[in-house]
Amino acid sequence: MAAATRRPCQTFLTRALLRYSATRSAATMGSYGSAVPQRRPAASSDQLINLEYECSAHNYHPVPIVFSQAKGSSIWDPEGKKYLDFLAAYSAVNQGHCHPKIMKALKDQAENLTLSSRAFYNDKFPVFAESITSMFGYDMVLPMNTGAEGVETALKLARKWGYEKKKIPKDEVAIIVSCCGCFHGRTLGVISMSCDNEATRGFGPLLPGHLKVDFGDIVALENLFKEKGDKIAGFLFEPIQGEAGVVIPPDGYLKSVRDLCSKHNVLMMADEVQSGLARSGRMLACDWEEVRPDIVILGKALGGGVIPVSAVLADRDVMLCIQPGEHGSTFGGNPLASAVAIASLDVLREEGLAERSAQVGEELRSQLRKIQEHFPDYIKEVRGRGLFNAVEFNSKALSPASAYDLCLKLKERGVLAKPTHDTIVRLTPPLCISSDEVKEATKALHQVLEVDLPELRKEKAETKNAHESHHHASTTCDRCGRRS
Repeated sequence: MAAATRRPCQTFLTRALLRYSATRSAATMGSYGSAVPQRRPAASSDQLINLEYECSAHNYHPVPIVFSQAKGSSIWDPEGKKYLDFLAAYSAVNQGHCHPKIMKALKDQAENLTLSSRAFYNDKFPVFAESITSMFGYDMVLPMNTGAEGVETALKLARKWGYEKKKIPKDEVAIIVSCCGCFHGRTLGVISMSCDNEATRGFGPLLPGHLKVDFGDIVALENLFKEKGDKIAGFLFEPIQGEAGVVIPPDGYLKSVRDLCSKHNVLMMADEVQSGLARSGRMLACDWEEVRPDIVILGKALGGGVIPVSAVLADRDVMLCIQPGEHGSTFGGNPLASAVAIASLDVLREEGLAERSAQVGEELRSQLRKIQEHFPDYIKEVRGRGLFNAVEFNSKALSPASAYDLCLKLKERGVLAKPTHDTIVRLTPPLCISSDEVKEATKALHQVLEVDLPELRKEKAETKNAHESHHHASTTCDRCGRRS
């Protein structure tokens, strides 16, 4: 009881401060659209972080920096300090933060109509549907909101197609094959494919009907198709595995996947939520091998960093397996999201962001490889395509520090990045980032490795044994025994 009564007291002052800040902001407003920008929120970064910790679920472990304003590839915290964004909200802001064309589309549409539900037609979704299907060369689109919803939609679509078109017996499970190391979201259906113990432990039983192969192993996929191909509805994969650490498949892998899927009548399902929409230096990562999947899942940057928008693309013979009442979303295809998505696609095309990603990505990797030459003991590999990149560190040389620790030091030097696993730092800035900003970020990384990392390793040496024990327990997959 003491703890229960103490908690409101601990946050009362912070809540009051935030209410006061909101009141001040409202007081500066005259007519609609004439708000005076409040450049410095009354609440500090520490107060906001503490408030979130008290009032929000602890399902994330953020780098301790508070976003208050953003423009292009730059972020400002409540205290006014500027940072370079090298995560881009996991590729959700490929076009850059608060892009003027996308913001205008949002504001203009918000003043007219925001939601109709799919119980009725609206005047924006048909335009978006025509725009995205013609841009990517598919017959039809099914709109959703988040990437995970898009994946769930594709799974349902593949199974329905498997039963209706492929004629998998209704009393059999229509199998979905996916890859070890995959990340497709965190819904129950999606984690049933996951090799991430943190995503699966304590959430069972997982859904049946999923089989795994190693990413990039075309022989294993072929053997599985030969053995169970008559019961396999779809093969779901990321063309570049993002959460696994920007893992790029061997040359020719995607073409071989296309050939196998066609031969065994299995739907080729590409999750392009992170890798697509110009991130990899092509509009789709599958374009690197000029393959056309049967189903493409898009999200994140489709909403331009402004609003959640996702989409599943397929041709008519696949898409029309789902009939009215079998799948849907109240907000999917809403006019506000549709207007934003149209503008988001226009920006990608008009500003040549795929080509820009390819060019600036080459510059970034060239600079990262020079850093690798200076610190060959620390850096195991630099890899990526376009502005979808990662630096993998040697675990022994890094230990007892982690990639998260490196990201904290990068933050202190004005660069925001996020680790994946204990030894990989992902570097995926907005595609509008300049060459000078890339140089600024790589200079910061060089300084972290030269100055900060030796001190970090000393500071953490006393916790080395506990760290290694946890590390070992968390990197062997419960499902397949695979070590990450």
